[in-house]
Amino acid sequence: MKIVKMLLKPFSFVPALLMMYVIFSFSAQTGEVSGDLSYKISYKIVETKNELFNENKSPEELSCAADGIHHYVRKAAHMTEYFLLAVAISFPLYVYGVRGIWLMILAGIVCVGFAGLDEYHQSFVDSRTPSVKDVGIDSIGAMIGVLLVQAFCWSALNSPVKKKKKKRK
Repeated sequence: MKIVKMLLKPFSFVPALLMMYVIFSFSAQTGEVSGDLSYKISYKIVETKNELFNENKSPEELSCAADGIHHYVRKAAHMTEYFLLAVAISFPLYVYGVRGIWLMILAGIVCVGFAGLDEYHQSFVDSRTPSVKDVGIDSIGAMIGVLLVQAFCWSALNSPVKKKKKKRK
């Protein structure tokens, strides 16, 4: 059983690699394609709100409302991508025994480094520009992800149920 665990441990990084691929793929989209995708999401949000609250807005009013939240939807997408990347990196590191401040530092370096490389990559994509502000937004999402993994793993390892089982042995 130990051999199987040892052989499977490296595969715990597969979700992180997949998330990096997803982020890289979104960054490879032209500015127009990326903007259209996030606008569709923005429009769907205001359309759903319109239906839920029976606001009876016209398509023009919905379009105006979607324009109003479009920027925030884009930035929330940045944070969410890097939140998921941080979670996908932090869990395997935790499995390998990286804990506490070292987990935050190592996962943070990987996520912020990838965010910087991702923004650099965008400088080669048509109608996209790199932004230090986006790296900062990505870093906030990553930090939230790392902190939640830390809290979850700590609470799972220090649960009252687990302590009772240890006392019985």
